[in-house]
Amino acid sequence: MDISFRTPEGRFNYRVCAVIVDGGRILAMHDGRSPYYYLPGGRVEMGEAAEEAVLRELREELGIEARIKRPLWLNQGFFTEDACGERFHELCLYYLMDVTGTDLLARGERFEREEGRLHLRFEWLAFERLEKEYFYPTFLKQAIFALPEQLEILTMRES
Repeated sequence: MDISFRTPEGRFNYRVCAVIVDGGRILAMHDGRSPYYYLPGGRVEMGEAAEEAVLRELREELGIEARIKRPLWLNQGFFTEDACGERFHELCLYYLMDVTGTDLLARGERFEREEGRLHLRFEWLAFERLEKEYFYPTFLKQAIFALPEQLEILTMRES
């Protein structure tokens, strides 16, 4: 069971995201529900460690066995989701990933995958391009240029 629940004030989510970079590019995705780009990842399940969750999500979404390099950020996010209009209070752990030993880089600039009923579209975006794109989380548009060596705790209020 995902650690996500509704309250009268909105939804709480506990998520993980994979930061996958290669030569000044970051791997982003979108699906039919979301008009914006976002990072691979998803909700943590009850009883699952965040590290296990990010590796599971990469298996499910990308079909790869990656390795965690290090945690980057714990973001306390407060926002209204653009696609559904729901208010969120979200805790998200962002992990820098190592994808050597996978075929991920050989898949090209853009590729697609299916995950259950979802059609996922992936694209490598140049760091400089993020500023112009419809991309969440917005803090990453600048933070991607200087990844922290140690875990940083952030609080972002996006709407």
